[in-house]
Formats: sequence, C-alpha cells, structure tokens
Amino acid sequence: MFAALYPRLAGWCRRLVDDDETAHEIASEAFTRLWARWTAVEEPQGFLYVTAANIVRDHWRKLERERRAVRRATTEAERAPRPEQADPSVRLLVQSLPERLRVPILLHYYADMPIREVAMLTGRKEGTVKADLHTARELLRAHLRRSLDHTR
Repeated sequence: MFAALYPRLAGWCRRLVDDDETAHEIASEAFTRLWARWTAVEEPQGFLYVTAANIVRDHWRKLERERRAVRRATTEAERAPRPEQADPSVRLLVQSLPERLRVPILLHYYADMPIREVAMLTGRKEGTVKADLHTARELLRAHLRRSLDHTR
C-alpha cells in the first residue's frame, strides 16, 4: 500500500508546500499516523489525504507566524507602521477557510479527486461537497477582490 500511495500523496503535498523535503516529511508523517491507527481506519487513502491536509495546514500556519514575526521585526526596525494589507496568495486564502470548506478544496482541486470520492472520504453527500466547493470559491473570490482593491 505504501508503494502504491506514497508517490501520489507526496506529489500532492509537494504542490501544496512547494518544497520536496517538506512534502516528503508530511507524506511520511501521514503514513506514520495511519500506521498508529491502522485497526481503526476504514478508508486508509482518505485518512492519509485528510491527515496530510491537516499537516499542510499546520505547516502553512507556522509559515504565516514566521512571516508575521519577520514583518513585525522589520517594521519595528524601520519604525514604520505595520502594513495592514493581507497577503493575497491563494495558499494563505485557502488556509484561512474553515476546515469544512478547506478539505474539499484541497482534495478536489489539489489532489484532483472527483466530487464523488471527496464525498466518500469526508463522509458527506455529493451535493453538500458541491455546495461547499461553491461557497469556498466565492469566499476565495471575495478575498482576492478585496486584496486587489487594496493594492490599487
């Protein structure tokens, strides 16, 4: 199972974190967590992707904390007011979504899973997944518009 699923999972993580080493660490950690719960997991592939999505989210949060710390230190050093404008990157916007919206976005768009599979992995109806994807896209679109308006 590891040989069959690890390359795809690591590749998916790579697209999310944009770093080979971090992607492999996340994929390996997801497998470690699966192994620890092996007898209780009904759908190993779904468990791996949801676990990896949560680890990626934690990674993104850590990066954002580091960015804020650097911005704060830079701002204090320059004695200039801290910029209020948010980083408009799609990754940060996806990270900011509530988990019920973020997980379907990651599985459907980043892991290229069909809606039926996302529904099965998340334990939701296909219609609910479609509605969640629509809601998430609308939120992302609104955030991007606000970010672009602030840069003008």
